Amino acid sequence: MKKFLSLLAVVATPFVVCAQDGNSTEFDRKIFEICATIFVVGLFMIFILTIMKRILDHRLKNKILERGITDSVALSILQTNPNENRNINIKWFAILAGLGAGLTIVNFTRPLGIHSLAIMSFCIAVSFLGYFYFLKKAEK
Repeated sequence: MKKFLSLLAVVATPFVVCAQDGNSTEFDRKIFEICATIFVVGLFMIFILTIMKRILDHRLKNKILERGITDSVALSILQTNPNENRNINIKWFAILAGLGAGLTIVNFTRPLGIHSLAIMSFCIAVSFLGYFYFLKKAEK
């Protein structure tokens, strides 16, 4: 919860701090560019961390096989939830489809501003909602 609040404070700071009067559309564009850059860097870092996790899991499995650890210990170490990894491709499809839809709508509703961030947030939320309903339907 503390991480979420601190992240929210960092993201909200550019919107609150405005000590200059002037061309507000240029200021709004800069805010949008900064937030978009932070979002893209965050997605890239998550991608890198996911790849590193998969590589390290693979190396761990190979080490366990090489050393000949007993079955009960190996199962306790390697125990994974199959439902978690089964739908990961659908989740990423939903996220990227929401991003694509949001960017398409933002392109048609120029000039860029705070409404662009609202459109992106709404599209990503709708994609997560669709993924949630997909998971509910898949459980049945």
